[in-house]
Amino acid sequence: MRAVVIGGGIVGLTSALALRRNGIDVVVHEHAPEIRAAGAGLGLWANALAVFDELGVGDQVRAVGKPGEMYFHDTAGRLLETPEFGVEDHRFLLVHRAKLTDLLADAVGRDDIRLATGFAAYDEHADRVTVRLTDGSEDTADVLVGADGAYSAVRAQLVPGKPAEEHPGHHAWRAVLPDPGLALTGNRVILGGDRCRGGYVRTHDGGVYWLVNQFDTPEPTGTLKEQALARAAHLDDGEHGGVLTELIHATPEELILHNQIMLVPPLPHWTSGRVVLAGDAAHAMSPHITAGATLGVEDAALLGRLLTPGGDVPAALAAYEADRIPRYAHVAELSAAVEHSPTPQEFARHYAAFSHWMLTSSAENPVTA
Repeated sequence: MRAVVIGGGIVGLTSALALRRNGIDVVVHEHAPEIRAAGAGLGLWANALAVFDELGVGDQVRAVGKPGEMYFHDTAGRLLETPEFGVEDHRFLLVHRAKLTDLLADAVGRDDIRLATGFAAYDEHADRVTVRLTDGSEDTADVLVGADGAYSAVRAQLVPGKPAEEHPGHHAWRAVLPDPGLALTGNRVILGGDRCRGGYVRTHDGGVYWLVNQFDTPEPTGTLKEQALARAAHLDDGEHGGVLTELIHATPEELILHNQIMLVPPLPHWTSGRVVLAGDAAHAMSPHITAGATLGVEDAALLGRLLTPGGDVPAALAAYEADRIPRYAHVAELSAAVEHSPTPQEFARHYAAFSHWMLTSSAENPVTA
């Protein structure tokens, strides 16, 4: 069996690695001229780490990460307690997105990654799929995996009329500061006024990753640093908010990333007989639950388990869709409960409820997680 994966990001590369370890010949096509990652820090939860352990790269992933805990504080630095949930429901690994992407590309094998070959279209047949690429070449395989992100070109053909759309008023600013110049005694995620959230987490190499975001924000104006500082002001009611403000001040403008948050609306299907979507191509969601990459890694693992050399591809993809769509419908419900929490305390509680569900449902049913 042969698979073509579109997209050289984390989910595409993990899909390729999972399929290859199951005996399938894989090639990855990436439209960019190099393997690169947009973004800064990335949180991986225990269910994603279990996948990487299964794929033989868990120790390498942990080596480019730093353990952290997702606890929330108010603007005065007081912990918003969630006593009904355990410590394990709050633990994650913070990794640098670019380092993780490079690690996975090495594991897949650079010789099997075709750069500067974007997806143009596919022609699906009963026994194969022919993939046409932007450089004029074609590739033929038993299955096509669209892991090309929220703006997926594969999705545009498979599910027409479902482009990524703005999450109205939801913006995020973030950066990795290699040398913060501050003595940070701990990590902080702060819930403040005007629907703002922000914080900072130390990275494995001595830097710090900071983030601020806001729901229902007015149209941003000014420089990126000014925009971030305006949101941090809603989190600056004591020592911990002050640290966040100092970190933003210390960050060069060119290191600050800003995003209007984009979502993929619910899709009626994720597959056809020989084409399948994974990761953000199928379910890009708001990053306020910081689990998009983790859930996409689960998609990749499930594809690797269901697709087998000589197996029935349409049946495998149908089983994948039957598992994934109901799971993500529940993810959307839990995510909405977090987003629309009326108080910081409720936000913290709903967030812990989401992570608890995600981790326990994966542990209880690892074959379909």
